[in-house]
Amino acid sequence: MRYVRNPVLWKRLCRYGCACRLVSKALRLILILVVLGSAFSLPPLAQSSESDEQACTTKQGLIILVEFPDVQRVVEREYAQKRFFQELNSYVQEMSYGRVCIGGDVTQKWYKMPHRISEYKISPRNLEVDPSHLNNLMQDVLDAVDRDVDFSKYSFVAFFLAAKREDYGMIGLCAYPGMLGWETEAVLKTKSGQVVNGGIAIFCYEAHLGTLFHDVAHVLGGVKDGKRVVPCLYDHDLQSKPGPLRDVFVDAAINMGFWDPMSCHYYKWELPPPGISSWTKIRLNWIDPLKIKEVRPGETTELLLGPLEDGTSETLAIRIPLSDTTYYLIENRQPIGFDENLPGSGVLIMYGDDEVGECRHGSSPVKLIDANPTIPHLEGAAFDVGKEPFVDEKNGISIQLAGKTGNSYRILVSSLATQKATATAVTNPTMTTAGPAQGVPLAIPIMVVVIAAIGAAVFLIRRKRQVTH
Repeated sequence: MRYVRNPVLWKRLCRYGCACRLVSKALRLILILVVLGSAFSLPPLAQSSESDEQACTTKQGLIILVEFPDVQRVVEREYAQKRFFQELNSYVQEMSYGRVCIGGDVTQKWYKMPHRISEYKISPRNLEVDPSHLNNLMQDVLDAVDRDVDFSKYSFVAFFLAAKREDYGMIGLCAYPGMLGWETEAVLKTKSGQVVNGGIAIFCYEAHLGTLFHDVAHVLGGVKDGKRVVPCLYDHDLQSKPGPLRDVFVDAAINMGFWDPMSCHYYKWELPPPGISSWTKIRLNWIDPLKIKEVRPGETTELLLGPLEDGTSETLAIRIPLSDTTYYLIENRQPIGFDENLPGSGVLIMYGDDEVGECRHGSSPVKLIDANPTIPHLEGAAFDVGKEPFVDEKNGISIQLAGKTGNSYRILVSSLATQKATATAVTNPTMTTAGPAQGVPLAIPIMVVVIAAIGAAVFLIRRKRQVTH
């Protein structure tokens, strides 16, 4: 108590107490500035996708159970229900961001064909399939179920064969629109005249989930202007070469590699299929057009590109039109959901050409730009931060990965005329211009915090001198 009564010490303690209170306030201010700076430097919260709030559109499928007199059946009806209405439905819902579901019916019984399976057997190579064998199977199946089924209720039909690939020849295919053509005037009818809507896919019971989707997607996409909306993305000519089936097929996947089941069916047999590309999603109308950002050649724009598997991402794809029918398409593939089954992760750049209908003789409606051609089968096709930008000299376009935030990439699209100046700005954080999904640069709040910290330090030094003297 005797120290409190000393007037000199009392004044010093009061000054010190005031200094502590001021320092405490300064520290709280600094903490607030740091929090605000972090908030400004982060991209805005992703908005929920509009499709997530809507009920999905159900595509009704009729799954016809087919068996043969010379092949012992080892699967039951419930297995077909699981394959289509659980596994395929879950995959389609995820790929469409909840816009589309797969529903329908499986026939109550197995329909036995009048001939041995060898009379229906086809080649495993697309260009060598005998259409008469395919037509015979389709006609016999449709005739068998004609009295039991109302085809008008269904969007597509699938034959589920109680046979292995070795028995039938091909593990999965689309008869129409597919092996039997896709002319817009073609109409499939039963013996009694019932019209079969959409198309027909055929599967052996062992077919991979990626194969189920691949051939059902042909039907869901349909035909437009005489072309399949969702074609195969592997090269048909290369797929018809001799050799071990899987090896030949992998070598034929020269356009999209293992990055889309329309190209590969699956990456590895023991894994579920990878997700589909933004190109296929756009063809199926499964991406909200507002989430596809367009950048015209000559413009300089930086966009935050979210993972394609995350439907809440503000931007799911970037499109750069080159002509009326050609364009670049950019997407971000991360190990999320079915994209955990990809050969890698990063940003894919695709070249699209809507004039091309099918993948023949090296042409394709979409092709990956390969970031690392030293890795075979396009497994190293994804771009990532720190790698050289993609440059199209002819069209004067540069595509650069300016950075990564979480699972999202900052994509800088610029013209070659301004590439050097833009690259300098990107590499200097204090000069970075906030893109449409970026917020305030982090350099600004950091500068404010530093100034405040210096001011607080000067204040403390002065007060300490006053107290000690």
